[in-house]
Amino acid sequence: MLIRPAPGNQRQAILQAGSLTFRAALGRGGRTSRKREGDGATPIAVMPLLSAYRRGDRGPWPSTLLSMRRSSSDMLWCDAVGDPNYNRPVRAPFSPSHETLQRNDELYDVCIVLDWNLRSRKRRCGSAIFLHIARPGYTPTEGCVAISPRDMRRLLPHLGPSTTLQVL
Repeated sequence: MLIRPAPGNQRQAILQAGSLTFRAALGRGGRTSRKREGDGATPIAVMPLLSAYRRGDRGPWPSTLLSMRRSSSDMLWCDAVGDPNYNRPVRAPFSPSHETLQRNDELYDVCIVLDWNLRSRKRRCGSAIFLHIARPGYTPTEGCVAISPRDMRRLLPHLGPSTTLQVL
């Protein structure tokens, strides 16, 4: 999959997966080759798709070859740079800074974990970079790539463990 910047808007992009083309939201900081924790930018990189989470209580999702787990209310993702669990999934109760994987909105109804600073982790270089559901109007993310629920449904059957997402 390729992510190309949208003409005239650094916070939006075009996602191309084979013959499929989708509108996407990027980070509030646009794209960067020098990703830092909290900068709100989407990393310019090639990122393998590692696994996915889905809300099981919000209807069925198409099957995918990615490893997909049903999220629960105690599933979190640590983004506290000083914690040993930095950029790792953790369980509640957990007091350091974190993302909740089962959100009240639909953003993480499907949440695909991208290998950004995950397998080879460096503190302060960014955490929780996901491919997830976009907000209405494709408003910026905190550094993730986001697409509409309809487009996620169309894309999921084409994804597998050898799929990569390349942000140009």
